Order: sequence, then C-alpha cells, then structure tokens
Amino acid sequence: MNNIVAIVGRPNVGKSTFFNRLIQRRDAIVDSVSGVTRDRNYGKSEWNGKQFSVIDTGGYIVGSDDVFEGEIRRQVQLAIDEADAIIFVVDVEEGVTPMDMEVANLLRKVEKPVLVAVNKVDNAMRVADAVEFYSLGLGEYFTIAGMSGSGTGELLDKLVEVLPELPDVEEEENPLPRFTVVGRPNAGKSSFINALIGEDRFVVTDIAGTTRDAIDTTYNRFGFEFKLVDTAGIRRKAKVKEDLEFYSVMRSVRAIEHADVCILMIDATRGFESQDQNIFWLAQKNRKGVIILVNKWDLVEKDTMTAKQYEASIRKEIEPFTDVPILFVSALTKQRLLKALEAAVQVFENRKQRIATSKFNETMLPIIEATPPPAIKGKYIKIKYCMQLPTPTPQFVFFANLPQYVKEPYKRFIENKLRDIYDFSGVPIDIYFRQK
Repeated sequence: MNNIVAIVGRPNVGKSTFFNRLIQRRDAIVDSVSGVTRDRNYGKSEWNGKQFSVIDTGGYIVGSDDVFEGEIRRQVQLAIDEADAIIFVVDVEEGVTPMDMEVANLLRKVEKPVLVAVNKVDNAMRVADAVEFYSLGLGEYFTIAGMSGSGTGELLDKLVEVLPELPDVEEEENPLPRFTVVGRPNAGKSSFINALIGEDRFVVTDIAGTTRDAIDTTYNRFGFEFKLVDTAGIRRKAKVKEDLEFYSVMRSVRAIEHADVCILMIDATRGFESQDQNIFWLAQKNRKGVIILVNKWDLVEKDTMTAKQYEASIRKEIEPFTDVPILFVSALTKQRLLKALEAAVQVFENRKQRIATSKFNETMLPIIEATPPPAIKGKYIKIKYCMQLPTPTPQFVFFANLPQYVKEPYKRFIENKLRDIYDFSGVPIDIYFRQK
C-alpha cells in the first residue's frame, strides 16, 4: 500500500497541470481514459524508487465564485484527514490572496508534512516575486512551473524525504483472499455485510490501522473462507460537511489498494453515477478484481427487460473494461447474496489464473497467424512467441519483430480473444508487445 499525497489550493493556480505533469513524467499507472473527472483526480507516481498515490482536488469544485471559499475549505479539511502529505499550490502571478491565507491557516495546524509549491515560476524575475509566500507561515517553499516541469524535481526530492514510512503488513503463510466492499455512502454496504455474517451489528469501528477505519471480518460459511472488509464505517467530523464524490474517492483509495477483489455496491434506485464510476476505475487502475452488485433491487419496479436494460447501461458506462460480473441483489431480503459471493470467489480465482506457455502459444499463435497486425509503411509485423508474465495479476507479453507498430486496436483484439478463450471475467488484463 502506498502513501497518499493530496494537492490542494484555490482554483486556477495550476493544480491539475502539476498533477498531470507529476504522473506523466514518472510513467504513472493511469490509463488514458476519456472523461475529465475520471483521469484528473487520482493517479500513481514514483520518485527515487518510492511510490505514492496522488489525489488532485482540482476537479471537484463546482459553482460560482461566492461558493469557492467554502468548497475549498471543505476539500482541504478532507485532504488533511486522509492524506499522508499535502502539496499546497499557489500562483506567483497573483501573489498571496485572502483565499491562500485561509488555506494556510488550516494547514498551519496540521502535524502532517505540508509543502508549498509556488507555480508558474518560469523566469528569474518570478523567482524573486515568490519571496512573498513566506508570509503564509508554512516555512520553505518550492518554485515550480507545472507546464514545463521546471523545479518539480526539487519538490519531489523533498516530498519522498518527508513521506512517513508505512508499517509493514505482516505476511501470512496462507493469506485469505481480501474482498473489500466499496461504493457510495448509503449504497447498502453495511447492510450487505450484516446480512452475510448473520448479525445486525456495525462491522467497522474507528480504529487506526493500515486500512484506516476499515476492519477485517473473517467469513467462513457455506464452503467460503475469506477476509471481508467493510469501508462503510466513515469517521464523520461534526463540523465537516462532506463533498461526497471527493470523500468516497479519498476513502476508497486506501481500501482498494489493499484488496484482492472489490465488490462495488451501487444503489438501484439511484443508478450508476459518477461516484460509482470513479470507484470502479480506481479498482481497474489498481488491477484489482471487480464485481458490481446492484443493491436494493427489491425497490425497483420491474418488467421482463428491466434487468437487461439496467445491465447494458452499466456496461456502457464502464467501457472498454466490460467483462465484469453484474448481479442484482437485495441486502434487505438477502436476494442472491450467495451468488454474489460465488462471483467474487470466481473473480479471485480468475485473477490468479496461470496459463502454461506451451498451451498459450498453441492457442494464440494460430489466431495471430489468421489475423495478423496490419502492415504499417510497408512493414509486416510478425509475432512468433507469447507467454504469461509471472506477476500477481494477469499480464501477457507477445514478442514481435516490430512491436512499436502494434497499435491499440490490435491490442484490444488480442485481449478480446484472450477473454473469449480463458475466463478472466472481472479481472483487468495487461498486454505488452516486446522486441523478439
């Protein structure tokens, strides 16, 4: 599990530009997926051999200027609660503003590392202008230019130096699978777990630990045995009105990174909304197994086509990764809960599936020979060998004479064939083409 770094600051200081620069320059594990919210708010980065997750708070603020201050205060407070370190981005062009001072007042009370990044410093005169940011009372600052990347190296050097060391998770000899129930507030996560364990009690207590407010319950019934993790026990601050989308993403990052399979619960009466989509893509980016449970199905008026249409609308929202089990359940009436467990266990088995190299070549090479990659600039691509990599999640490498000419549509074709032949339902697949 990684540290979480939150990027905070008022609007239009360049937080998202800096965020994009941060994750791109270190080959982040963020897929190029369309949708502003989806690919702006979360990514992974690495610097000097240290990995960390990055949250960009810039994509969440909505409304007119007069509500910005309250929204920013809310987001900064959430970042303070959840992150291990905070980067406070300010704008040298506008200097210190009252809103910057407001954020600084909050950050000065924090015991976590806070780094001030003075953005848009792209010449010597602006370096001199940045001196006024000492008045924020947060000590040392770093001058950067998010657009060009200037100065970000020094900032990242300091960041990895101040990030806290996370406690080592003890390796069990035969660790049980970890199934983490994630989703929006009020989607029925706690009800689902209470129905499974047969006790009407809160599974989660406010205990500090690696998964932060998520506590394990060992489930051992009906031939199943695994760790069930509930993320529903959210510590609510009396004076913090949560921005639900930001809140659910911040909470889900830690829980998802530590899971084997994510059980994403959505509320059938509300549909598959942007928060659900965010959490789904967090699981996909982290290469976790995923199943989707549409809860409260007993409250929906149905005809013979309702379930099919509902499922089709969800699959459209999660494209291109659509090979995911979707079940319609009710935690209240215990409808199809055992089927949900069976699906989660099957996805776990799919995720650790290993295919022998000889068998894999026998299967895939005839398909490739029948439908080779299209020639580019008169050059023909020949794939002679393929294998599954010895990684925790399914990754496959195909050795070719000209791997640089294999384009995304052909990778998608290979993935679809793989999924047709082998059962990788609910599991993200990585496909690489390498020089023979």
